Amino acid sequence: MAGLGLAAVLAAGCGTAPKAVDAQPTPHRAHGTATATTRHTQSNPVKDEMKIVIRLGDKRFGAVLDDSAASRDLLRQLPVTVDMVDHGGVEKTGPLPSPLSLDGQPEGADPDVGDVGYYAPGNDLVLYYGDQSYFAGIVVLGRLDDDAARQVREQDGPVTVTVEAR
Repeated sequence: MAGLGLAAVLAAGCGTAPKAVDAQPTPHRAHGTATATTRHTQSNPVKDEMKIVIRLGDKRFGAVLDDSAASRDLLRQLPVTVDMVDHGGVEKTGPLPSPLSLDGQPEGADPDVGDVGYYAPGNDLVLYYGDQSYFAGIVVLGRLDDDAARQVREQDGPVTVTVEAR
């Protein structure tokens, strides 16, 4: 028994601590705060697997979804065509064929300009092109590429979008 204890002490003294993985968290904004919920690393290619393409008229842009139950549910529905309307000069929204999972999601969120979201009470896919404040029922699914929010904003009135896996 004493030999086993000595072996454990020697092994602990000779071993090296595991190296920390340099990963950047993907923030979710709930109640105006940022919390890390997903980590993307080179050994975890979730970011590459969660890309979508959104076609809006003759425009085409991409987005990267966070690794969440809601995002995975959206991916299972693709390709999908959604008729969207403008809400409050900050977002385009339209109903999805089936609800998305809310597992692991906060009660609501404060989306940023350029976020892709889900409004659970209406079962709506949402493209944020303006400043929407915190609201219960909002789930941030991911982020539009670069200039996409401006392209969405430039589309007046109702639009039809097609969302596909990339």
